Amino acid sequence: MIYLDNAATTRISEKAVAAMEPYLNERYGNPSGIYNLAKISKKVVEDTREKIANAINAKPENIFFTSGGTESDNWVLDNAQNFGRQIITSKIEHHAILNKCASLEKKGMRVSYIGTDRYGMVNPYDIESAIDGDTALISVMFANNEVGTIEPIGAIGKIARKRNIIFHTDAVQAFCHVPIDVEEDNIDLLSASSHKFHGPKGVGFLYVRNPKKMQPFIYGGSQERSKRAGTENVVGIVGMGAAVQETIENLSARMKKERTLRDYLIERVLGEIPCTRLNGHPTKRLPGNANFTIAGIDGTSLVVLMDNDNICVSSGSACSAGNDDPSHVIKAIGIPDSYAYGTIRITLCADNTKEEIDYTISRLKENVKMMREQMG
Repeated sequence: MIYLDNAATTRISEKAVAAMEPYLNERYGNPSGIYNLAKISKKVVEDTREKIANAINAKPENIFFTSGGTESDNWVLDNAQNFGRQIITSKIEHHAILNKCASLEKKGMRVSYIGTDRYGMVNPYDIESAIDGDTALISVMFANNEVGTIEPIGAIGKIARKRNIIFHTDAVQAFCHVPIDVEEDNIDLLSASSHKFHGPKGVGFLYVRNPKKMQPFIYGGSQERSKRAGTENVVGIVGMGAAVQETIENLSARMKKERTLRDYLIERVLGEIPCTRLNGHPTKRLPGNANFTIAGIDGTSLVVLMDNDNICVSSGSACSAGNDDPSHVIKAIGIPDSYAYGTIRITLCADNTKEEIDYTISRLKENVKMMREQMG
């Protein structure tokens, strides 16, 4: 099997599995206890908190463990109601943001949805123009999960800081894939999810610059400094910590390899499959992301054909699987519906090889040719 859907989830690394194993068996103590077995769990939780903080130039006390990106995003948006009545976000956000915003609108919040250019890039000037006296929060993703465009986070953060507005970024696709510095980019809140960078599923974190301003997301015990009650997912946190350490230590090399494979893939697909468009910014994009709209085919059917060849790609976000409509991201960047259905996303990781890409391209060409002939 050739796995090329790393934006949906990544394979858990061997180092993460090895780190987790002892905490499934002999090191099973509850971190809230005061005896030695519990202290072992407590220490590894805090060690992971420090690893994550170091990776984004933050302090450990600003890192809160969650079940993943969706929970972290929802926690942020729930708190927006405490600071004003308007949220500013973009039209290409993940559904964890968009669907929560829709829910908040029913409760009286105003949401300004900012459009993008044809590359999926938000203009910071449009963000600033939407600010009014009741703006509670700006939330713009660090990098888009479908087309891979990296947003001008530093410029948006500078505007938010100048206007004294809280700035959140959904960095689920970016953390451990590109460098992030919350101080340099004036980020107040940041969401991330372990399974996007070779950690286990069901665990993530939220960075909070000023925890005193955040209302708890789950009420109960005193875990996570009384902000997110419930016994910690120690096994998941350990695995996430190992994945963070492994990816951050080798980030430059991983980025270089992914970019090389990605550019090779893009060049060949655009050069060898007629009437094909690359979606997203040509250079300011995630190292492993390639998103194409191919005229004369149906993306979902192409994914099935590629799966028959033991190649895993996708026709969009995993969270939109089963939805027959074109992706909201593809619509937002101006792809007409007549072409939008022919979109596929190929997302690489540093474990992929040139040989895998060559085979993928050969099967892609044959499957597209066959589909076009059948569709006349």
